[in-house]
Amino acid sequence: MALQSRLTERIGSESLENWKSVGSGGFGQVYKAMHKGWGFDVAIKILRDDVGSAVFEEANLMNEASCEFVLRVYGIFEGVLPDGGTLKQKGIVMDFMQRGSVQDLQKDLSGPPPWPLAFRLAHQVAVGMNFLHSKKLMHSDLKPSNVLLTDDFNAKLADFGFSRVSTSALNCNTETTEVAGGSFKYMPPEAFDISYRPVRSFDIYSYGILLWSVFSGEEPYPNNQAVYSLVKVKVCEGNRPSCKEIVQRKADGLEEMVDLMERCWDGDPSKRPRFKDCLEVTGNVFTKHKKHINAAVNEVLKRLESPTWNDHPSTSGAFSQIYQTPEQPRSHDTVDHIRRPERFSVEYLVPPQTMSDEDKAKFIDNNKAELIKSVSEVMAIVDKLGNMVQSETYSVIKAQRTSQDKVRVLLQRTLHSGGAKVKAAFYDILKTDQPHLVERLGG
Repeated sequence: MALQSRLTERIGSESLENWKSVGSGGFGQVYKAMHKGWGFDVAIKILRDDVGSAVFEEANLMNEASCEFVLRVYGIFEGVLPDGGTLKQKGIVMDFMQRGSVQDLQKDLSGPPPWPLAFRLAHQVAVGMNFLHSKKLMHSDLKPSNVLLTDDFNAKLADFGFSRVSTSALNCNTETTEVAGGSFKYMPPEAFDISYRPVRSFDIYSYGILLWSVFSGEEPYPNNQAVYSLVKVKVCEGNRPSCKEIVQRKADGLEEMVDLMERCWDGDPSKRPRFKDCLEVTGNVFTKHKKHINAAVNEVLKRLESPTWNDHPSTSGAFSQIYQTPEQPRSHDTVDHIRRPERFSVEYLVPPQTMSDEDKAKFIDNNKAELIKSVSEVMAIVDKLGNMVQSETYSVIKAQRTSQDKVRVLLQRTLHSGGAKVKAAFYDILKTDQPHLVERLGG
């Protein structure tokens, strides 16, 4: 099917302002810009001429696979860049993820995130991948840099159309851009055969290596071993990253996750589980830690915003120990001077409220566009609003495919008609569940 019939939105340079280059890759350049009409930032992936058709296919696939855990595509960019040139460029306009990727988070923390966040990331990636596979789509390049993060560190899959170009390039023995980018570290042994064509078990293997990376906070294989030819030999011989340090950290459900990880990277593709099977494990483990997720996110935000965090590299090893469940013993190698909130008081999770209902309502009205773009876990918020949301509206919200559409309906059908009291209640929930978002917007 032609691109025009599937992604009809065309976004020109006249609609965008405040351009800023934020990254580059084998496909071209990525920019951040403010959409004048929409009122929020978007990412624009500008494409090289020789890979344009392949990445437009990525846009089509992302549009087809739109869900809460896949990066949203808004349309196709056609226009000139703000560098003074006159040559028209083409690209894809997508959600801008301020937090970057899981890979960026690993670098910023110098290690793994707290267990509740690590387990949530593991589960959300599995949910997103299960959705892709249910649509008979593949990713083929699942790795930390392709798992992007919302402001509250929820996961969104990206770059699963362009990955087909990467996979083809990886099936040669030359050091291509994609090989240098590390994709080969997440490839199953059978994929090193030049005649191999990816099937679903490819993604399952990559997910196993991704889990190891999330839980360890590291890239697989040390730098001095990360040579394509050497990794190829070792992986095909059955070598995998060591789980020894991970299992020593102790956390409720960690043994099940390590077992899942090892089943996913089995050398025999037929023995690897399906993502539907993975969900049973990841969902169960995350449920055990879900009550600590807000505190874990807040702790990560404080660490990232602390100017002295990187001055204490010894703290990274203890970071994932902070939120262990009570029934699990703490590892003996933790650092004593790190604060470990065993219990979370109301004061710790819910900052005191001093604003009037009218001020809270004004905050919601003034930030509608950004709230539509950024609010996550919408149904949890709707549930907390309780009877303020009519049953018919609840069903309409739940039926929406993306979190942005859920928030849009909530704003239009409940908050618009409910007055200051309902908007104030919505504000209070956001202040509790997503405090960094509220703070960023000046609340």
